Amino acid sequence: MSSQKFASLRYTGMRIGLLIVCFAVVWVLCAVHVIPLAVRGSNLVWMVLVALIISAPLSYVLLRKQRDAMSEQIVGRVDRAKEALAANAAQEDHVV
Repeated sequence: MSSQKFASLRYTGMRIGLLIVCFAVVWVLCAVHVIPLAVRGSNLVWMVLVALIISAPLSYVLLRKQRDAMSEQIVGRVDRAKEALAANAAQEDHVV
């Protein structure tokens, strides 16, 4: 259960790390003039957008195991909340 405990935090951290790595790669490619620089100082915005576009499919492929663990964690929480809600509703029905 301990590996599932921080699954959401782990996935989010790895997703942010992948975005940072992709931004660094895009920044280096812009610095070496492999990717043309944007116009009128909006280079940083375009670099972030390109990094987001690159990191999205990479995270879909590379972080599949972490995403599945996060999904299991969320489903478990939702199931427990539904059970608690049903138990409260049953108690209210019996009180009348």
